[in-house]
Order: sequence, then C-alpha cells, then structure tokens
Amino acid sequence: MNYELARHHMIQQQLRTSEALTSSMVDLLYADRRENYVPAAYRALAFADIAIPLDDNATMLTPKLEARLLGTMNLQRTDRVLEVGTGSGHMAALMAEQAQQVWTVEIDPKLVAQARNNLNNDGVANVSVEVGDGLVGLHAQAPFDVILLSGGIAEVPAALLAQLKVGGRLLAFVAPVDMAPLMVLRQITRQTEDVFVSVDLIETMVPLLLGAETANNFSF
Repeated sequence: MNYELARHHMIQQQLRTSEALTSSMVDLLYADRRENYVPAAYRALAFADIAIPLDDNATMLTPKLEARLLGTMNLQRTDRVLEVGTGSGHMAALMAEQAQQVWTVEIDPKLVAQARNNLNNDGVANVSVEVGDGLVGLHAQAPFDVILLSGGIAEVPAALLAQLKVGGRLLAFVAPVDMAPLMVLRQITRQTEDVFVSVDLIETMVPLLLGAETANNFSF
C-alpha cells in the first residue's frame, strides 16, 4: 500500500474540507506516521474516516477527530499535557509534537505495552505512558495546561478539574443522558481557582472510557 498517497488524500479530502488547518498542522500531519500505530490487521484502513478497533473496548479516534482536537487545544511548546485513555499512543504522539511533555494514562496493561512500543519505535521521547485509572488524574505531575479525555464519559471527574492550571483547558467527550447515544465534545476552561467555563463544540460518538460510568463527577 502507498501510505504517502493515502496520507495525502486524507489531509486533502477529509481534513482540509472539514477543519481549518494551519500550515504547521498540515506539516505535522504529513510528517506523522499514523499507520505505525494501527494494528496490522487494519493497517490498510489507517487513513480511512473510521474508528479503528484496538481491542474489545478501545478504538483509535478518526483522523477528523484527532485534527479537531489538535486545532482546539492550540498546544504551545511550554504546555504540560495529561491524556486519559492512551489507546495506541497515536494521539499522545501528535500532542508531543507541539507540547513540552505529555503524560498519558491507560487502564489496560496490554494497550500500555503496545503504546509504549509504538512510541518507542516512532522515536517519541517526550511522552510518558502510565498504567492506571486516568479518571483520578496524575497528582504527581499536576497541574496541567491541557487535559484530554480520549474516550467518552458521563460527566467530567472533579479530580481532573482540580489538576487543571488556571487558564488551562480540558477536552472531553461527554454523553448527556438526554442525547444518548450521541456525545458532545466539551471544552472546559479554568478561568480562576473556582470558576470553570464550559462550551460544547460538536456532536459525535466514541467508546466510553473504562470506569467512566462510576467516576466521581463534576456537573456543569
């Protein structure tokens, strides 16, 4: 398969028509090797507009969602980032190209091993993959400029909001009860120690994070 041609078609046909891509983001996506994070059985679909299965519970986000997240986060080289739900490690690799350091937490040890291997093979040095329940955050490394939940959740955990810097932003796929099975991509900005502002950006669907139904949540 010609991955370079498939990558070009993805950027030009899927992303340029649906996302406001900056020149730096286009450069990042052309340099990215998404195919190296896709399970071998699905590698021919690496650039298709579908969620690629990783196991019974997890999938890779579609290229459109990954691009939307990158554009919304507007990462800076000084940013410290926490990701909840590592999956294949691909979203962490993309964020690592723009941020100072990324910590990503995955509850499934098999996915942790795969993600570490993918990132190591790709030469990504500023991502740390941790085993555990990312819904409680990562206290040892907090606070964070950006927090991303790469899977669905009923509500945003208070523990994660507490680990967000003032001026920081959190992105989560939230599943309101009255919208099931749809979710919203929600951005929450911490304006002061006690003030959080929320805005819903798009409607979509992604798999729920393991344990998301029982998390200690914060309601907006």
